[in-house]
Amino acid sequence: MATKATIEPNARVVLEYTLRDADDDVLDASDAEDGEPIVYVHGYGMLVPGLEKALAGLSVGDEKDVVIPPEEGFGERDEELVLEIDRAEMPRPASVAVGDELVAESPDGEEAIMRVVEVKADAVVLDGNHPLAGETLRYSVVVRDVRPATEEEIEEAASAFEEAAEAWEPHDHEANGASELVQLGRAPAGSKKLQN
Repeated sequence: MATKATIEPNARVVLEYTLRDADDDVLDASDAEDGEPIVYVHGYGMLVPGLEKALAGLSVGDEKDVVIPPEEGFGERDEELVLEIDRAEMPRPASVAVGDELVAESPDGEEAIMRVVEVKADAVVLDGNHPLAGETLRYSVVVRDVRPATEEEIEEAASAFEEAAEAWEPHDHEANGASELVQLGRAPAGSKKLQN
């Protein structure tokens, strides 16, 4: 009798999941209207570290509840990633709204995703923390499929791992078309004249 495949490095895994916060509110689920199962290759940091560790050794049909502290999830909040900039420096100052996401570039050329968390008369507050930073996460997972990953899947996982070393992907990229680039640290020429 063949042994059941277990979750180990280079296994391709399909998971159904429900993600709740510490107050038991559902944040995300594979059975939500636009949800889908997580499909990933184990061992490449495609999941938050605490979840990936907790899944090792499971096989098809296994169910598990996992509580993940912030340091094993999306990290602690860093208040240094919350900035206030002149509204005139935004790509579309008149239509900026809470929840907008944009790509910001620091003076040393690093890019980061920033979310608009507050809009004032002449300024905008941006937050570079992941929306779930500082949260204790509660995953309920069901393993639906485990098999050895193909070489192609392993190569994709490895290259995605390198690209995603620090970035997190905003969900509504497709909806807004191209991301707006905001230069942080150097004001665009002439932006001071623009008063709303």
